[in-house]
Amino acid sequence: MSPKKNNIKDFFKALPKNIFSGFVVSLIALPLGLGLAMASDAPPISGIIAAVVGGITVSVLGGSHVTIAGPGNGLVGVLLIAISTLGIESAYVAIVFSGVLLIALGFFRMGALADFFPSSAIQGMLAAIGLIILGKQFHIMLAHKINREDTVDYLFEIPFTINDAIHYENKGLIFAALAGVISLAIMLFYSKIRNKYLQLIPAPMWIVILSIAFSYYFEMGLHEPNPISKEYMISGIPTIQNIIADIPTPNFSSIWSFSFWGSVLALTLIAGIESLLSIKAVDKLDPEKRRSNVNKDLKALGLATVGSGFLGGLNVVTVIARSSVNVNNGASNRSSNFFHAVFLILFIVLFSTQLTRIPLPALMAILVYTGYKLASPKVITKIFSIGKEQLIIFFTTLIITLKIGLITGIVAGVIATLIIHTIINKSIGLFFRNVLKPNVLMFKEAGDDNFYVSVKHFCSFLNYYRLKKQIDAVPENEDVIVDFSMCEFVDHTVMENMHGYQELFNKRGGHFDVIGLDMHDTDSKHPFALRRMLPVPKIIKNNLTRRQTNMESLAQDYKYSYSAQKEKEVSFLNNFRFFNTKNINHIYNKLSDKKQAIGMFDIEFSEGEFIAKEVVRSTMLHIQLSRKIPQFTLDREGFLEKVSAFAGFKDIDIENHDDFSERFYLLGENKEAISAFFDDDVTHFFESNPYYHVESNGDALLIFGKERLASLKEIKALFDFGKRLKDVIKSS
Repeated sequence: MSPKKNNIKDFFKALPKNIFSGFVVSLIALPLGLGLAMASDAPPISGIIAAVVGGITVSVLGGSHVTIAGPGNGLVGVLLIAISTLGIESAYVAIVFSGVLLIALGFFRMGALADFFPSSAIQGMLAAIGLIILGKQFHIMLAHKINREDTVDYLFEIPFTINDAIHYENKGLIFAALAGVISLAIMLFYSKIRNKYLQLIPAPMWIVILSIAFSYYFEMGLHEPNPISKEYMISGIPTIQNIIADIPTPNFSSIWSFSFWGSVLALTLIAGIESLLSIKAVDKLDPEKRRSNVNKDLKALGLATVGSGFLGGLNVVTVIARSSVNVNNGASNRSSNFFHAVFLILFIVLFSTQLTRIPLPALMAILVYTGYKLASPKVITKIFSIGKEQLIIFFTTLIITLKIGLITGIVAGVIATLIIHTIINKSIGLFFRNVLKPNVLMFKEAGDDNFYVSVKHFCSFLNYYRLKKQIDAVPENEDVIVDFSMCEFVDHTVMENMHGYQELFNKRGGHFDVIGLDMHDTDSKHPFALRRMLPVPKIIKNNLTRRQTNMESLAQDYKYSYSAQKEKEVSFLNNFRFFNTKNINHIYNKLSDKKQAIGMFDIEFSEGEFIAKEVVRSTMLHIQLSRKIPQFTLDREGFLEKVSAFAGFKDIDIENHDDFSERFYLLGENKEAISAFFDDDVTHFFESNPYYHVESNGDALLIFGKERLASLKEIKALFDFGKRLKDVIKSS
């Protein structure tokens, strides 16, 4: 087991980065908070209050790691309707009640809802949010304020805004647009400047420094006013006295009206879904691949919303744009969320004058860059490489989110995914028949430290939560093997999450292997592509699984030969006692060392017939020997082996090796020859190595661990065991 981490030491070591990241996020949160509040027809300070209360509360009580809490884009429309129909004081009460409902969702563990959204639909939602941010802020970045009802219209207006900016005659607008363009250029190209001194200060900070320096240059150097148009400078920042004076008196007179509860439910629904999806999305951005406690985060967000509503603030949600900026600037824990709130307070109390020197286009350029990153063409290329069907889900979610809204968009993405999965499997029955059945079995294997997880029927975003629940219960420094060999269909969401777990366990000193997908077909070479089991299994050479790719690499490293192809010629196994009552279908994934006459392979065989027939897949090692040895079967001695002695199966004891005789169950007809073969060297070898089923047919050995497919780690161990055993037998 790896040594325990010093969390306090790590926290203080990472503190400077988190303070700085919180500072950068606060620079974006300030104008956004003011803007979102004004767009909701609330007092400007309402957005800042939500960011401050959310930052402090969620950083202390939350269950996520690098998220930022504050007012969200998705709630603007609902808040606008609530404030216009109920009045501002009653709207604050609706915000408080929606916070209470969010707390209840957290206590009822409704955070699991985040696992019911397909990955491509989430990518589509993120891309849509990116386009919304880019579309709305691009015009301000070029000093061209426009007002459109449809988000898509903002995007279509971009060429006209560029054209207008090129032909500006107003000096103030020209300087404002230049501030935005230069800031965007800094965001785009700064990372390409490989200078260790310049890189000490991140790009957003350079934008702030240069903006304030530009203002002071004109004021103190040229004794002229800032040439940037005043309407494109930050303004409307209240003093602390105004904030205290503006704390509202809650008005509970509307709580019996239908419109009030309609607003409460709408606020809760959108805040909950936006937060859950954002938390899940930000977990993917986290460099350390940690898993957030979403239920704990929901409770913290709900409590923050209650506090924000009483103080005159907006709903508090997890915000993807500011969280992305937070991650990009090196944040590693929740303290960055706390410091973003602290800096907002300091800005309001101490530096309101300096903040007015920063042009809005410069800050909007940071958001435009963030929006572009979320909706980058690279995202579409990646989705396409996973599978064409994922592109349909992606664009369905993206377009409907842009045209209608966040909730409708994600629902459309879920429906599109279900339809596509049904078409691919040519059966709706696979899902409806099995969706309520428990399909995940996990246990710790006897005599081993492996957690073995078997998945049956199908595994998609619909029932992934069952698999996730089992894996989450395992410490990340343990060994986990997830077996999909009995699973007919595995979707992209599950494959992507399995990859995430592999990275997480590897970072924590554990081991995470996915097996059983070698008999599944896929239309893409991408490791995240969905997999479906073919009616007549075959090996798809061009679409190797990750396990097969690793076996191929292993073969190259050790100069073995590797073939993924299915082989029906298995006569070399017929003389082994193990297969006397079993039917061998085929072997595949064959690793062989011809010089040493050692071969490893996956094998499919069946036990029983008709309704009692069971298909088993396992990994075995075959060693061809250079001399004759006695026929025997060696197993670890357990309860069943002791009972079988009463049925006439006599265990052979080896003289002067009581430990061996106690621990191992040795069977064979020629007791004298077997006892002579198990000399000191051979016996000591078995005593000092892991347990395997070892069987001799006189000319060769058959060795395997468990009656299931082996992970890559187990393959290496089995191959090593076999090679060393052959050397011992040769020298014996």
